Amino acid sequence: MHSFTLLPSVLLMTGLSLSFSASAAHVPVETQLDPHQELVRQLKDEPASLDPIKSFGLTEAQVLRDLFEGLVNQDAHGQATPGVAIDWKTTDNKTWIFTLRQDARWSNGDSVTASDFVYSWQRLVNPANASSFSWFAALSGIQNAQEIIDGKLPPEELGVKAIDPYTLKVTLNRPVPYFPSMTTNFSLYPVNKMSVEKYGNEWTRVGYLIGNGAFMLSGRVVNEKIILTPNPYYWDHKNTVLKKVTFMPINQESHATKRYLAGDVDITESFPKNMYQKLLRDLPGQVFTPDQLGTYYYAFNTQRAPTNDIRIRQALSMTIDKRLIAEKIVGTGEKPAWHFTPDVTAGFQPERSRQETLTQQELDDQARALLKEAGYGPRHPLKISFLYNSLENNQRIAIAISSEWKKKLGVEVKLVNQEWKTYVDNRNTGNFDVVRASWTGDYNEPSSFLSLLASTHSGNIAKFYNTDYDALLKSASLETDEVARNRDYNQAEKMIAEQAPIVPIYQYTNGRLIKPWLKGYPITNPEDVAYSHTMYIIKKH
Repeated sequence: MHSFTLLPSVLLMTGLSLSFSASAAHVPVETQLDPHQELVRQLKDEPASLDPIKSFGLTEAQVLRDLFEGLVNQDAHGQATPGVAIDWKTTDNKTWIFTLRQDARWSNGDSVTASDFVYSWQRLVNPANASSFSWFAALSGIQNAQEIIDGKLPPEELGVKAIDPYTLKVTLNRPVPYFPSMTTNFSLYPVNKMSVEKYGNEWTRVGYLIGNGAFMLSGRVVNEKIILTPNPYYWDHKNTVLKKVTFMPINQESHATKRYLAGDVDITESFPKNMYQKLLRDLPGQVFTPDQLGTYYYAFNTQRAPTNDIRIRQALSMTIDKRLIAEKIVGTGEKPAWHFTPDVTAGFQPERSRQETLTQQELDDQARALLKEAGYGPRHPLKISFLYNSLENNQRIAIAISSEWKKKLGVEVKLVNQEWKTYVDNRNTGNFDVVRASWTGDYNEPSSFLSLLASTHSGNIAKFYNTDYDALLKSASLETDEVARNRDYNQAEKMIAEQAPIVPIYQYTNGRLIKPWLKGYPITNPEDVAYSHTMYIIKKH
């Protein structure tokens, strides 16, 4: 779920020295501001945690971006901008020197220093903490990260060092020219050592949480609201316009839309797809559907029967009519996903997949033959459990696809609809045959998606372990030639299609509703990285 974009090579090699805030609210002269400046944002679910290393994805990220700040932020177009770091330099793309701003403060007034990042990143990879995002440190190339995660080295051996209070040295195990932009990921945010060690597992509670972001945690009612107020010690506090931000967990799109229409919510995370045309007519200028760096997909449990049989996975994959799902059931500009990596991914030049060249009838015929070969038919129907989380869009798609599996293949599907936390627990423990999933890029490069199926990736919910696939990704990570790297990525996509641990269904658009008086939302950011610090509310007429 997060971010990166390639910086111009001249900046990467010579360093970037900028003191302005590209992620601040920029209010045009003579703008009439609303005196209250209170923003209400929808969340799709209740966050599983407000601890950066215990979080799972987009739901948590929306709040964490306001409570914490990493070395680097993103602007409205996904470009890297200074966060806690005001300057970064490298000569070989392996050793990076970050200069931290001396006015960065925790919400208790203490200085944010290089040692805070050392502590936090070591905490991320420490296997005792069982972080769901420890893999990101290894993927980023931070030296010894994987060895520490595997318990082979102590956390102190991680390739990060405080040269002095405001100079951070990061050593990578390979050249990563886009590493600064990877630090926008919430897993690499600093946390306050004093707060964590004093309060233990309770440190994220109201009154205990000490962050370094533009806002502070001021109130929380689980499953109802999370209230943030400005952090007076934030280094760019003078450019914070909003006085209060309330996040409301609403996991039903229709309910969120009703709250929006009633004026209770200023911005939604989505809306019911079947209301798209009506909303366009009724709410001109308030409906947005830009492309997003994300893929909606289903994962198969490759470690238990019946989906440990590649023929079963291929048959189920083939009978999903991706064009129908994208164009008719979803229908807000989404594209059929013929590969896992989205078309908008920087540096990705996808080859045409075999499935894309066949008609749906041809795919269905091949699927029936595969299922018969696997020993299933009218007298012995395939039976599977299908897990998805409680969103109306997920339910519509699950019902449509399970109906097609029944109609075309005679498959008996048990639909299991669960709330977010329960769903995540069952998904991560492999308690499913098929599970609904999605991925939005943690940075804008193909490996953000393809690495998800690496054997060591904690997000590999399909439990797909393939040494040839791992070798392809390693080859790509070491490749300096863009054409050769793209060749490796396309070969990895081909292997996904053949082995079918997952089935990509459609590429995301970022559908949401935004009130006309809310300004500063970065709707053009391909990863949907948004900071409340950039937003403000104009006078409502």
